[in-house]
Order: sequence, then C-alpha cells, then structure tokens
Amino acid sequence: MTCRLKKENNGPKLKKVNEIEVSHVDEVRDCDAQWVTTVKADARTVPYALQDAVEEELELMRVEGIMYPVQRGQWAATPFVCLLKENGKNELDLALLGLRVLQGLELEQAGIPDNFARAGHTNNWAVLVDTSRFWFNYRHVANVLSIYRSVKRLGIPDSQIILMVADDMACNSRNPRPATVFNNAKQHINVYGDDVEVDYRGYEVTVENFVRLLTGRLPPGTPRSKQLLTDEGSNVLVYLTGHGGDGFLKFQDSEEVTSQELADALEQMWQKRRYHEIFFMIDTCQAASMYEKFYSPNILAVASSLVGEDSLSHHVDPAIGVYIIDRYTFYALDFLERVEPDSSKMMGEFLAVCPKRVCISTVGVRLDLFPRDPHKVPITDFFGSLRPVELTVSAVNVTTIHGDEIASDSLELDAKDSTQKLHYAKQFPSHLFDM
Repeated sequence: MTCRLKKENNGPKLKKVNEIEVSHVDEVRDCDAQWVTTVKADARTVPYALQDAVEEELELMRVEGIMYPVQRGQWAATPFVCLLKENGKNELDLALLGLRVLQGLELEQAGIPDNFARAGHTNNWAVLVDTSRFWFNYRHVANVLSIYRSVKRLGIPDSQIILMVADDMACNSRNPRPATVFNNAKQHINVYGDDVEVDYRGYEVTVENFVRLLTGRLPPGTPRSKQLLTDEGSNVLVYLTGHGGDGFLKFQDSEEVTSQELADALEQMWQKRRYHEIFFMIDTCQAASMYEKFYSPNILAVASSLVGEDSLSHHVDPAIGVYIIDRYTFYALDFLERVEPDSSKMMGEFLAVCPKRVCISTVGVRLDLFPRDPHKVPITDFFGSLRPVELTVSAVNVTTIHGDEIASDSLELDAKDSTQKLHYAKQFPSHLFDM
C-alpha cells in the first residue's frame, strides 16, 4: 500500500494511515508502508567523512517539514543509515519506522544485517574502586584487583579501565610476600601480577576525584589515564568495595559518599551522554542502600547485602593474619574464572552466583531501571570488550593474479634483494651531530 499525505487548506488535520496517526505537514515523500510499527534504536556515530553531507540532508528535511529537532529524551529519534548512492553522492536515508527508508531502499538490498538498527553498545569501560586503607583491609584491595584481573583477561584494555586503590598492600612492610596480593589462602593467583596499572592510588582516592571522574569534570591537564572517556555507546562496569553503612560508603576512613550523591553523579553521566548502560556492583555492608536512590535509565545494579545486613569476609590467610577476600566477590570471581571472551553465559546467571546459604548476607538486585532481560544479556556486555566493526555497502574489486605473474614478480624481488646490502639501523642518530 502506497500512501501520500498532502497539504490540507483547512488547517492541521489528523489522518490515519495503517493504524498510525500523523499530523499535518506540508509535504511527505512517498512511503511503501505495510503495517509498520515504531521501534527503539540506539544511537550510532556518523562517520567523520559524511558529517557535512548528513548535516546538509538533515537541514533539508527540517526545511521541508519532514522532521524537526527535539531535546534528547528517553526515546531516541528515528535511526539513520548513511549509504553511497548509485550516482556517487553520499545521501542520508531515514529508516522509516524501522522497516523501510524514505527512498524505498530496503535494508536487505543495502547489504545491512537485520539487527543493525538494534545494535547495542560500541565500547566497554570499567571503573574499579577500593576505598579502604590500612593493613587489616587487605581483602578490599584483593577484591578490586581480582575484578581488575577478570575484566582485563576478558578483553577490556588498561586504557579503558580506571583503577582506584586506596592503599598499596603489595609493598606494605607487613606483607610476608612482597610485591604480591593473593585472593586465596592457597596462593593460586597473584592478582597484583606484573602488569597492574593503578590510575588513582593512596590519597588520590577521594570522593571528589571519584565524582569528577564519573561526570567528566576534571581539571585541565588531567592525564588521559585518569579520565573516563566514555560516550553514548559505552557500557560501563562500576565496582565499589570498602566499608559502608545505610546510604553511604566510606573513603579512606575520613570521608564518605552518599547514595544521593552517587545517584546524581550517574544522572549527570546520562544527561551528558557518557554511557549506554551501566552495571553497578558493590561489595560492602548494607550495600543495597547505595543503589536505592538511582533514578537514571539503563542501570543494572547488584549489591552484596541488603539494608540492615553486613557483608562478610570469606576466609583468613594464616600467613598474613588477616581476611583475604570478601564472600560475595569470592563467589563472583569463581564464576568469572569460568567465563571466556566467547562465552554464552548471561548476566542473569551472574546475578545468582552467591545465594544466601554461602554468602550469609542477602544479595540485592535492582532491575527496574534496566530495560533488557538480564537472562538475555551476555555477561561480556559488561565484563568483556566489544571490538568495533565498520559496515560498508561499497564493493571491493579484487583482481585475480595468475600464477605466472606472481612468479615473475618474485624473481624480480629476489634479484633486487640480492644486490641490496642490509645493515642494522643506528640506535642513536649520531650522524646528525657530525660537523
């Protein structure tokens, strides 16, 4: 069924086309609509080379009354796909209600996969924070370093991991095994390793620095390694461990961040388009109180204990005389150690890793802000890394080279190499200083 909405002389009027009511506009291009339905699609970055063409086409659509700019809300605008036309001109196709583009070109004809408009995030980041100092809080450092090791093993690079450690247990004079931090009394895994990159350490781990990191309000000249350079396509894992209470988490035993301050920081991130989805994970006493104030969308949260409950440690290492890891993080790591980058495990499984019979405390989960079913969300959406893939519809002409041509080319190269004298490159350009 082909539909066209024409200008009415008697003012604005509503017309019903295939169960969709549209208001009067001056002109709408022909559309091949068949029982279409509105879909929600995630934002995608426009290629730099096409930005001018996209801006020109958007302005043309605005002038013609096809579309108009709106402020960003919970629902995104209709998705766009940039395609190279047969005439060689880069034009903007507007995906009409998720089924067809305005000029009648189907996504299948353009060579674009069916799930392209439903693509999720484009990159992964992790913010891992230990807020406790002093030797008797050894387990909190082991907690955060264990999560760090897991996300790094699953593919998130150090450049996209912000690690905040309030104390250096590996170099503590009480450590009988210097330069090591273990999360198990049997010393199976040295989570400190030889490639740990700590971005904020010691007295740099403060409430102010943490909030500034999340919101992007850092002082000029802040090193890149201390910045959370996320965008609207970023899935962010936020892990916190330390001592807390009802509605607060202590930093360095000298200050605290409240649940309201944390909720406002995440809302600033959403308003500034600094995340696509967040998985918030906290291991502390009365941990669930820290996510009760959240009001921003696309946040999945899990806490090691409910309000009024303590989050307990798992076991003591007799060699150092202190608890070595907390219960919830211990069982979470036990699960993550069985996850590979290509794993089919889902977030729903991860949320159930520590039942009350082993955790003693009751694990809290908040799902109302998260639109997806956790049992259908791969665990690598937050603990792994996504490699960006660029889709193109342009053909690449690869000319077949015959065997005799390859043989002749190789003979020419061999002859050239035989006459060329090889030498090592100079380690220091001393010739530049020769007079």
